[in-house]
Amino acid sequence: MQDSSPATAQEPARGSVPGVPPSDTYARTDRTIPTRSPERASYDRELVQSILDEAYVCHLGFVRDGAPVVLPTLYARRGDSLYVHGSTGSRPLRAAGRTEEAPGIEVCLTVTHVDGLVLARSAFHHSINYRSVVVLGTARPVVDVDERRIALDALVDHVVPGRSKDSRPANAKELAATAVLRLDLDEVSAKVRTGGPNDEPKDAALPYWTGVLPLTRGHGTPVPADDLDPSVPLPAYLAAL
Repeated sequence: MQDSSPATAQEPARGSVPGVPPSDTYARTDRTIPTRSPERASYDRELVQSILDEAYVCHLGFVRDGAPVVLPTLYARRGDSLYVHGSTGSRPLRAAGRTEEAPGIEVCLTVTHVDGLVLARSAFHHSINYRSVVVLGTARPVVDVDERRIALDALVDHVVPGRSKDSRPANAKELAATAVLRLDLDEVSAKVRTGGPNDEPKDAALPYWTGVLPLTRGHGTPVPADDLDPSVPLPAYLAAL
C-alpha cells in the first residue's frame, strides 16, 4: 500500500507578544518535515487548529523506563496550547512531575481523521484520504489552580461545546485526584491526503473498480440516562448536534 501515514473561543497563544498577532504558519523544524510525501505537509496555523478542534481523541506517545508507550486520551486546545488530563497516578502524569528543577516529559502527540478509503486498481496504490497533526515538545504539569480549572472546562467543552456550564464543576477532592499537562504548539505540522487513486498508467485498462469510499461522522439521537428526571429537557446545545 502507498504511504498513508498521518501526520469555541480561544485565548491568545501562550508565549505570544501582547498586541502582536501570531504568524499564519508554524515554524518548520528538522523534526516536523516528513521524509515521506513532504508535499502533503502543511504548517498553516488555521489548518492545524481546525484538525485539532474537530477530533476528540489524541494519541500521546512518550518513553517510560526505556520503552515507548502510546496512550489514547481526550484533549482540548486553547490558543496555542493543548491540554490533556488524567489520574495523578497515571504514568505520563507521574513522569512529568518527577524532576522538580525542570518538570515535564518529552512527548509526541498525534491526531488523525480518516476521510475516505482510496481503492486503486493495484494493491500497491491503495491508500486513505486523511488529515493529521503531529505535535512534538515537552508536556508540562499545570500547577496553577485557575489554569487547571480553565483547562478542565475546556476539555469538557471540547467534547460538547457549552457542557461545562451545564454540569457540576470538579470539587476539591476531584481536583486533587486529577492532573493536567500542557503541551504548547511550538513544533507542529499537519499532513493531508485528498483525491483519488494514483494508479499506474499501464493499469488503466484493468477491469477493477477504482475510486474513493468517503467516510463521514455524525451524531445519533441522544439517549437519556435511566435515572434522568423526565422533567429535565434536552439542552439546546445538545439538540443542535
